Amino acid sequence: MDDNVTNWPDLREFKAVDLARSFVLSWHLEGDTLALDIDVCLSDEHAFYEAPRPSEDACIRPAVLEFPHCVQLAAADSVAEEGAIGGLASRLGHGRIREFMRTGDGIYRMEGGYGEVIIHSERPILRFKTLLS
Repeated sequence: MDDNVTNWPDLREFKAVDLARSFVLSWHLEGDTLALDIDVCLSDEHAFYEAPRPSEDACIRPAVLEFPHCVQLAAADSVAEEGAIGGLASRLGHGRIREFMRTGDGIYRMEGGYGEVIIHSERPILRFKTLLS
C-alpha cells in the first residue's frame, strides 16, 4: 500500500467509530464545507456509546461528517471545483460506507452505495447531532 494512504481506522477522527457499519443519508454544501448527514456506528470504547436496545444490534448515532474548505469533489465521472461542488453533492445518493481512506495530503476517497467519491479538503470533522427527547 502507498505510504500516503491511511485507512479510516488509523485516522484519529474515527477512533472508536465503525464506518463500515455507518450509512450516508445525504450530501450538501454549507459555505465551503462539504457536509454528509450520516448514521454512525459507535464501538463500546466511544465516549457517546450506549448499549443498544433489545431490538438493535449496534449503537447508532446521528452525525454530520464535515469536510472543511472543500475545493474539489469528484464522483461518477464528474469533477466539480469550487462554485459547482454543491450541485454535484446534491446529486449524490445514499448508502452504507464500504471504504474511507486518506489517499494523500488533503485527499479523501469514499466508496459505498453512492459510488466512488474523491474529496479535496482539510481534515474531516465528525460532529454528533443533539438527540432531543
